[in-house]
Amino acid sequence: MKFSVDKKDKFCVFKLSEEKLLSINAPKLKSEFVLLNAEGVKNIVLNLSEVEYIDSSGLSAILIGNRLCKDANGTFVLTHLNDNINKLIKISQLDSILNIIPTEQEAADFVMMEELERDLRS
Repeated sequence: MKFSVDKKDKFCVFKLSEEKLLSINAPKLKSEFVLLNAEGVKNIVLNLSEVEYIDSSGLSAILIGNRLCKDANGTFVLTHLNDNINKLIKISQLDSILNIIPTEQEAADFVMMEELERDLRS
């Protein structure tokens, strides 16, 4: 599985460089999320700009990333979704659970706002 991780101060951008997220590579994505979580990363922006298709295993991996961030009191954001993936997420009714932001910059701003709100609450 090809991907890149760009660790920022308060979050990391995980860019998946695969055309498809399927049962073949989804377990690797899950384990990468678990590793990031173990390293203390609680905010993840998942850039799917190169991904054209996701199956149920891929959705499961995304949901695990979302849950790990939520359990760590963090934020998980999907960005750069194509129309097919967006439709799949809506049909699966996951658009009410997942944070979907159009661009990576907007996603970064969203994560920073969420962090600020958490800091103010504590």
